[in-house]
Amino acid sequence: MGLLDKIRGEFIDIIEWTDSSGDTMVYRFDRHDNEIKMGARLTVREGQTAVFINKGQLADVFKPGMYTLETDNMPILSTLMGWKHGFHSPFKAEVYFVSTRRFTDLKWGTKHPITLRDAEFGPVRLRAFGTYVIRVSDAGTFIREIVGTDGQFTTDEITDQLRNMIVSRFADIIGESKIPVLDLAANYDELGEFITGKIKDGFANYGLEVTKILVENISLPEAVEQALDKRSSMGVIGNLDQYTKFQTANAMEEAAKNPGGMAAGGMGMGMGFAMANQMGQSMAPQSQQQPAATPPPLPQTPQFHIAIDGTQSGPFDITVLKQHIHSGKLTRETLVWRQGMTGWTAAGQVEELANLFGAVPPPLPPQ
Repeated sequence: MGLLDKIRGEFIDIIEWTDSSGDTMVYRFDRHDNEIKMGARLTVREGQTAVFINKGQLADVFKPGMYTLETDNMPILSTLMGWKHGFHSPFKAEVYFVSTRRFTDLKWGTKHPITLRDAEFGPVRLRAFGTYVIRVSDAGTFIREIVGTDGQFTTDEITDQLRNMIVSRFADIIGESKIPVLDLAANYDELGEFITGKIKDGFANYGLEVTKILVENISLPEAVEQALDKRSSMGVIGNLDQYTKFQTANAMEEAAKNPGGMAAGGMGMGMGFAMANQMGQSMAPQSQQQPAATPPPLPQTPQFHIAIDGTQSGPFDITVLKQHIHSGKLTRETLVWRQGMTGWTAAGQVEELANLFGAVPPPLPPQ
């Protein structure tokens, strides 16, 4: 600062700040050697707060209005400076103007995908982004906790920290909400309001108030979105049989327009009909398709073990058992067993064998 500026500064008795940047949150009013004349005029516009700092210590805070600086309206500074009686000489103090307007359209978003478990898709990864709005609610706390001695503090210097706070709470809330992924789009407003309420205390520790958090988008990985698009396409197509026939008819119509002549057109139509017939058969319901040419396998006949003279023999099928009945080795009292029976049983009591004994004539009566 030159000599002329120094001299001019001694006669300036108006303290004010007009902001044209749009992103400045705190501005330190520059005065030569920080000297302020007693009786100077302080102008604090709407959307501003003026904070006086004395030797690094927070002093008086002025809300919007016009003030003549005197000991009466600077009680804290008067106490810190030891002004027990009237004081009229210049004094040294730093003046910080704090913008209390709303700072809108600040961006937040996930740097890395959030992994959570979805009831329908299982483990999925989500990305999300949106905007938020803040304002300085406590100028003294904001200067003490965040700004420090920064002469011009802008939103860029704090948005990274605020964004991390929002993303951390968002990941925690969306993980606990158990809202299905496909239903998240219907709950953007509710999520934004819920996060706003949950995060207020964290912002208040910095002297800030978050007035609005907007969730603009929650997205899945590209591969998952492509799979969902295919799934949606199948839902739009509906009846796949009718769709295939429609596509075949279109192909036949295009073949008929072939400029190769009637012969080529007729052949194309013939091939089209053949293809349509084959595709129609392949798309027909299972009940309408022709049965397979291969006959089904023959049914399995039961096989029995028999007890002959106290010895287990077999297993034998029905044909062999008939021979044993005719030879007298197998009688109604002979014990038999097959797979599935709980124990040995007399052959005459087994349903599969009882009819076999009816076909054998009884023994001749004694002469």
